[in-house]
Amino acid sequence: MPGEQIITIKRNDKRTINAWAMYDWANSVYSLVITSAIFPVYYSTVTMTNGDDTVRMFGRTYTNTALYSYSLSASFLVIAFLSPMLAGIADYRGIKKAFMQFFCFLGSASCAFLFFFTGKENLWIGILGFFLASIGWAGSIVFYNAFLPEIADKEHHDAVSARGFAMGYTGSSLLLIFNLIMIMQPGLFGIQDGSLPARISFLLVGTWWAGFAFYTFKYLPARTRKKYSNGNVLFKGFHELKNVLTQIRKHKVLPVFLLSFFFYNMGVQTVMYVAALFGDKELQLDSSQLIITILIIQFVAIGGAYLFSGLSYRMGNFRALITAICVWIVICIAAYYTTTSMQFYTIAFLVGLVMGGIQSLSRSTYSKLLPDTHDTASYFSLYDICEKIGLVIGTASYGLIEELTGSMRNSVIALILFFILGLILVYSASILRRKELKTHRISTK
Repeated sequence: MPGEQIITIKRNDKRTINAWAMYDWANSVYSLVITSAIFPVYYSTVTMTNGDDTVRMFGRTYTNTALYSYSLSASFLVIAFLSPMLAGIADYRGIKKAFMQFFCFLGSASCAFLFFFTGKENLWIGILGFFLASIGWAGSIVFYNAFLPEIADKEHHDAVSARGFAMGYTGSSLLLIFNLIMIMQPGLFGIQDGSLPARISFLLVGTWWAGFAFYTFKYLPARTRKKYSNGNVLFKGFHELKNVLTQIRKHKVLPVFLLSFFFYNMGVQTVMYVAALFGDKELQLDSSQLIITILIIQFVAIGGAYLFSGLSYRMGNFRALITAICVWIVICIAAYYTTTSMQFYTIAFLVGLVMGGIQSLSRSTYSKLLPDTHDTASYFSLYDICEKIGLVIGTASYGLIEELTGSMRNSVIALILFFILGLILVYSASILRRKELKTHRISTK
């Protein structure tokens, strides 16, 4: 194309794949420490005063966990609107890595900023830091995922995607264990202030995330495409996105798969973000029991990512996804009736088994369905929109149902419905895919 330069990335290069997977190692500490393990428990504790779990912000009173859910929803709503425009620009100018770096350092700095959050007296620091950290994490993931179809051939996508998630679960677990030792045995570190270990852990998350990301940014290519034009780059970015939307409408499977992903991932992400709060409020589990639960999920998820990569090889991506979603439905039904810590641990084991698998498999399945294109960031921005809008609806509905009914258990019913809708649509996408492949085989004979 005139005025365009395509920089070819060497596919299946071991060093490039290692650098790409290292970003999962780097950023997953945010998902584990900030959104799942330490920050939710710390936030719930420091915003509770003599049994009063209400907080006031923006001129209104909320329950503390509902405000937590709403702030999370707002952050993902922002990135859902920003990412398509930025992805179009990134594809047009070939600067996916630059945008990935910006959001990475925004997120890591925001995690470190949470060190200054001490309670209701400076609640704005906790909410703002949490809000910006989630924007940084979600924004960087759009461009990170977009590299997958560029660094590996389609037959390797399942394995490479699983490798990234497995590294993420491993690295984040290591930092979590260190943080837990510091929180449970502060005397070993000469710490007297009871809240300081948790706050130091937020600082360590920011440092870990940014520090290991430097290895990723050293070896990922700076540019994958460059167009020469004097036109407005913002306008050109929207033009790139428009082209992608036009292409997607020509495919039968992609739109159905994206819609299915929207629904079932709504359930997956909501469970990930509120599981600790559910155990804290509904089951009255103490911090140590919640941490055990999180660690069970993390370590089982490492094997789960590889397990479902193997299942996809044996039975195909769609059948493996259908299997995972069915397990998620069972998990939600069981969670509704859970009353003991041992039952909660059992559910945590099942969550870990399918959490890594369904995330890894969803990313690689979508990557395999993409046409041959250099507009990978724009395609993955649509994937990200489905993920983030779904998460906005999932977490917001979870918080709203809790406020209206006074129980998180009732919110679980909504999650079951999300998974059932996702299951129906994945099955529909699998039928369309089989017809598409059959037609292709006939036409090539």
